[in-house]
Parts: sequence; structure tokens; C-alpha cells
Amino acid sequence: MTARPVIVTRPAREAVQWVDELRAAGIDAVALPLIVIAPVADVEPLHAAWRRLASYAALMFVSATAVENFFLHQGPDAATDAIAGRRFWATGPGTTRALLRAGVPPQAIDAPPPEATRFDSEALWERVRSQVSAGTRVLIVRGGDEAGRPAGRDWLANEIDTAGGLRDTVVAYRRLPPLLDNSARQLAIDGVEGRAIWLFSSSEAIGNLQRAMPDATWHAASAVATHARIGEAARAAGFGALRVCTPLREALIASIESLA
Repeated sequence: MTARPVIVTRPAREAVQWVDELRAAGIDAVALPLIVIAPVADVEPLHAAWRRLASYAALMFVSATAVENFFLHQGPDAATDAIAGRRFWATGPGTTRALLRAGVPPQAIDAPPPEATRFDSEALWERVRSQVSAGTRVLIVRGGDEAGRPAGRDWLANEIDTAGGLRDTVVAYRRLPPLLDNSARQLAIDGVEGRAIWLFSSSEAIGNLQRAMPDATWHAASAVATHARIGEAARAAGFGALRVCTPLREALIASIESLA
């Protein structure tokens, strides 16, 4: 086991999976979710998106959570008929697996390959840009803030616009900041003071952590970030030791062990 535990900051259900995988590899890991997943307050936009699904050439999902919450609100005859003829875009392996569980055939899914060096909108766009021309309609399924407004990067949406495509966005779930109880706050203090290693797969998690602990300084803290953009957020926050790697198991383990 690693000398210092690894704090997994993903939303609760995903964090459990990551903790289990790290522990199986001999790494001491514990979950401290810094993003809380909540349902949308108004499901009518999701129902409306399903009703007009046939008008879209492609659906882009930002995460497995987006897939799961979108398919919760399919119409009574939607699944098989509406899926037929559509392309389904996934940013990474977890999103691809969620689409497969939802019944989307593998040949209808576009995603960076499992061996890709990064899983993000840029890598996805390299694979799907040829599908978008003037008038191509794309639905982006993503998370939202507490009020249900779309939240996250607009990079791929802007690329669709530039290519002449027509895109809509639907919010399938909300991403909320955490409320840290005493045990969670003590774990966070361990991370602040360098007695644990942070594992970040979202810049939003770093921002939520800073807001939850506004008086903390991070020069003694160590972190692993799963994307260069997340690493930039950690550097800007002042983390003293940082490794940036892909979210693939072997790369994560190597980066964690280099800090342990």
C-alpha cells in the first residue's frame, strides 16, 4: 500500500469504482467526492429532446452520467427506433460503456480509442468533424449548475458552429458543490498538509475544494491530475507537487507511486 492515501474526488458512485481499482492495485485510496450529482428540477426539456430525437444526426454526451440521466427520460417507444440512424459521440471509455449499457450498438458510437493519450472534446472532434457540415443537427447532453443552466466547456459546441452545424443543448443532471462534514473536512486537511495525495479528474472539483476551504494554502499538497487543463487549475491553486497523466489505470498508478 502507498505510504500516503489517495483522495479520490470524483462524484460518489464513480469514486467508489476508482477507489476499488486503486486498492486492487495496492494503493491506499479513499473517496472524498467534490462534485455532487443531482437530478434536474424540470424534466420537460429532457422529454422534449427525446420527442425531437429523429431530427438530430448525432448526440454528444459529455460523461457517463449524462448518458444515464438522459436515457432515464426516454419516451415509451424511444429506445430502439430513436437510436436507429443516429451517431452517438462519447468523450472517453466510461461514456462509451454507459452508451453500450443503454442499448446503443457499438457501431453507432464514435469516441477516442481506448489507447488514446487523452480523452476530451478535442480528441473526440478529431474523430467526428467529418460528420458535421452545413445544417447538420447535433444534440449536446451535459450537466448543469444548481439552477439547471448548462455548465462546462463550450469548445466542441463552438467547433460545430464553425463547421456550419446546428446544435442544441439539454441538461440531463446538475453538478453541485459538496457539503463537507467533520470527517470529510479532516480528510481534506490531511490533503492540504500533504499527508494524502489528491486525485483530480475535474477542474470543477478543484474550484469546489477551494471554495469549501477558503483559508487553505496548497504549497504542501500533492496531486495527480488526469488532464493538462486540470493540471493548470491545480498549479493556479498553488499545489506544491503535481503529476499530470491520462486517466488510464497504469498511468494513474505510476503517477501516484511517483509522489508516494
